[in-house]
Amino acid sequence: MNSLFHLRSHFQAFNEIILLLTRYRHLTWEMTKREISDRYVGQFFGLFWAIGHPLILMGVYVFIFAIVFKVRIGGSRELPLDYTTYLLSGLIPWMAFQESMAKSAMVIVGSANLVKQVVFPIEILPVKGVIASFVTQLISTMILVIYVFFQHGTLLVTYSLLPVLFFFQLLAMIGVSYIFSSIGPYFRDLKDFIQVFTVIGVFLMPIFYLPAQVPALFRPLLYLNPFSYLVWCYQDVCYFGRFEHPWAWFVFMTGSLGIFYAGYRIFRKLKTMFGNVL
Repeated sequence: MNSLFHLRSHFQAFNEIILLLTRYRHLTWEMTKREISDRYVGQFFGLFWAIGHPLILMGVYVFIFAIVFKVRIGGSRELPLDYTTYLLSGLIPWMAFQESMAKSAMVIVGSANLVKQVVFPIEILPVKGVIASFVTQLISTMILVIYVFFQHGTLLVTYSLLPVLFFFQLLAMIGVSYIFSSIGPYFRDLKDFIQVFTVIGVFLMPIFYLPAQVPALFRPLLYLNPFSYLVWCYQDVCYFGRFEHPWAWFVFMTGSLGIFYAGYRIFRKLKTMFGNVL
């Protein structure tokens, strides 16, 4: 009986967040557009930086690893495309994920006036930051697709699976943002911990190197890092053109659903005290 009650409770919570995000989808989108436009207001190049930032960062990484360090990956049946495609396949989703995490830590503190309004649905505050970060990923992914097409003259059929990855990545990003945004008001140092992690985190995933290139002693760390599975799924779609890491898809999809649900439950439990700490 208790297990049935808990199962029903879990289902109700999951259904609750889906209905809430659906009901306030127009408000969420309007706040997302405002966040994107306000970020560049008063700047000479304006919204160009929405494209310029990821382009410059991707260009720097490609220059350092492909030209300076002369990393060579690709040109074989096992590694079909060039190194730039390999690098960008994992780097682009990670850039969006790290940006959304950085925003989420202070989104409640930065919106204290809205949080204190009884009628405002504060659940959409972390979501708008996620969507704003994801817009940048969509632009960067389009650039990658154009690059692959002109560099190799064709696109892998697995690129049709990108919407599936986008969907589960959005769930994961929203779940993580709910967790960080609910902890941020109580622990203001969280933003600094996230900043440090996002700086070093890019080197702790198989983005710039193959897992086989990691010494055997440290290789288990790749599999303990949950973000590695995100990278492997995108590499399967954008680089390998096959399910090179089938187990990564299971971990990534189930993990995304789990973190989406857990994040909302944590946020719902802690939000009742936001007004006391802001």
